[in-house]
Amino acid sequence: MPKVVYVESDGTERIVEAADGESVMSAAVRTGVKGIVGECGGQLSCATCHVWVKDEFRDKVGGPGPLEEDLLDMGVSEFTEASRLGCQIKMCDELDGLVVEPRAEAWH
Repeated sequence: MPKVVYVESDGTERIVEAADGESVMSAAVRTGVKGIVGECGGQLSCATCHVWVKDEFRDKVGGPGPLEEDLLDMGVSEFTEASRLGCQIKMCDELDGLVVEPRAEAWH
């Protein structure tokens, strides 16, 4: 099972096993990771699963699609090159060890 490393706002690292095909958002909500709410349930209609993808994984994860980019641009105050919605990142063996920083603290 691939693992996701969530770096919480206080610097704590939470390592979570995710099923193949499970989203970064779903794995976080399932295990209570701080800073990811997933209010819309992964329907690409909110930004409560905003994460920053660490540099070394950005090429593997890829950039946001047009709809995701629009939502990020309008919905988050800290939109950067590293921004993605966790609901749109599906885990697989290639992403094992993915490091993300949850950025939806305002929703908590």
